[in-house]
Amino acid sequence: MIQAIGLTSNARRDQPPAADDVSFEAPPGRVTALLGAADSGTATVLRLMLELQAGRGVTYFRGRPLHRIARPSREVGVLVGDVPGHPGRTVRGHLRMLCAATGVPLSRADDVLESVGLVSLRDQRLGTLSRGMDRRLGLACAVLADPHTLVLDKPSDGLCARESAWLHGALRAHADQGGTVLFSTADPREAARGADRVVTLDQGKVVADQEADAFARTRLRPRVAVRSPYAARLGALLAKEARVTQRSVEIVREDGNRLSVYGSHCADVGETAFRHGVLIHQLADEVGDCGPPPPPEPSERAAAATPKPEAAAQGARRREARGRGSQAPLSPLPPPITVRPARTPLNPLRYEVRRATGVSTGWLVTLLVLTVSTLMAVALARAGHTPQPRLLAAWPHELPLPPAAMGAGLLGALAFGDEFRHPALAVYRAAVPRRLGLLLAKLAVSAATGLLIALATVVCAGGALHLVYGSELSRVPADWPLLTVSWLALVVGCAWAGLLAAGVFRSTAAGLAALLAVPVVLVPLVQKAFEGPSARSAAGLPGRLRDLALSQWPFGSERYIAGALRVIAQPVGGALLLSLTVLLCAYLLTTLRTRLR
Repeated sequence: MIQAIGLTSNARRDQPPAADDVSFEAPPGRVTALLGAADSGTATVLRLMLELQAGRGVTYFRGRPLHRIARPSREVGVLVGDVPGHPGRTVRGHLRMLCAATGVPLSRADDVLESVGLVSLRDQRLGTLSRGMDRRLGLACAVLADPHTLVLDKPSDGLCARESAWLHGALRAHADQGGTVLFSTADPREAARGADRVVTLDQGKVVADQEADAFARTRLRPRVAVRSPYAARLGALLAKEARVTQRSVEIVREDGNRLSVYGSHCADVGETAFRHGVLIHQLADEVGDCGPPPPPEPSERAAAATPKPEAAAQGARRREARGRGSQAPLSPLPPPITVRPARTPLNPLRYEVRRATGVSTGWLVTLLVLTVSTLMAVALARAGHTPQPRLLAAWPHELPLPPAAMGAGLLGALAFGDEFRHPALAVYRAAVPRRLGLLLAKLAVSAATGLLIALATVVCAGGALHLVYGSELSRVPADWPLLTVSWLALVVGCAWAGLLAAGVFRSTAAGLAALLAVPVVLVPLVQKAFEGPSARSAAGLPGRLRDLALSQWPFGSERYIAGALRVIAQPVGGALLLSLTVLLCAYLLTTLRTRLR
């Protein structure tokens, strides 16, 4: 059961809201259509229901709002937008990534691929799929976690008649198993054929809530579609004959050379055209749309929202007759599954690993970083006047950050791209504890990636220097422990800065901008803060910290404390620490807060 109550979008400048006090119900075991034109607000209503857009009102899925459901992917399956994933990812790889995200067995991906007919295309890239295959994959993503409710935004848009019939057959099979189905459409005939109940929106408001039989009787009526190069003349002849014979015939001139004749038959129109020698290119019976109905009275709307037993029985008989007479066989849905709830971030960690390794972006960035770092180290050694630690890090004085740190920051900024672009993953982030586990998983994977890039950069640069110039420039420095810690902390900090900035601003470009702001903007500010005669010395701080500790520290530990403080005291280290602190606080305030209704 879906209960949408008072859904209202935020007001737009000099325009009414896209959704204005929209309330309706979608009962279980039935298919409900949300009908409206492109500017009627159907997409806004669905996004408000799924909490993908800010606004007022609340939607209950079996008595609970989406942000109160611990495992929302098991309750609501979503299809909003086009290709639901990275275009470079394979079909099977994308489904297995979603399996790891939702905590279902990986074998579930093969089950849904077989049910939607994509087994032969499982190794194909998402960006190469046709429109029909894309819709099949979208339905596979929606039913992957065996949800009770399906919410689909124009699922048959751009499909041929055969693909559309298959899709609605699959939705009917889900409803027959007791599930709830809600889909939006702009075609009244599709709503009448594929739904049991039709909710009509016009200019962001509910103007009708009807059973499909009543909708087809009041909204749709038969007509004769005519195409002729002499459409104007034929229309005048038909109107004249209707006046002579005193018949109620309505003739509507469509775009181009098309006529829509209401209240007549193909035989009468064809005979009139034949008698007067009018050339006909098309003559067919159709079902036409007579426009949105007027808004019902409040009492009528309340009565329509309560299904009567006779109407329910009539709808059941109609669905049974439709199932017996349908030419397209219903698609078998994947079998139900049993998933044990898990409170650990293990599922988010598996998801993040599959997300990062499922496309070639990470490997290409790493390869580019290692290549640039190796060439830059060799060029710096040839020019001279560069300390050995900077040679091994391939960090010239002219660059604000080394290539390894820039590459790690870029991969961190790309880590949040899938979740913000594809609503199939956005629903997975609805519950606050699951979002926290996802953040920890992303921080862990980005840190591991940064460590690998940092170590690989030093190895490749040192090997190239040893090969070109001998062992003099590739020897290990005396203070290598502190330099190693500083180098790893710099790269991991840059990766986290890009990750948190992209998470706060929901933009990869914002993540890179925040990363570059550390050496360009924050470092000069930190340097000015520590300059001048008013600055005090922190000498002896490790010893005082040891005296204040409740227990004795191991002998020599102040050396490591002094080293850590020395790293933080560096302008880049202090600025990076400040940036991470601010971004983490902003992320906690903007993303992890609980939305109270």
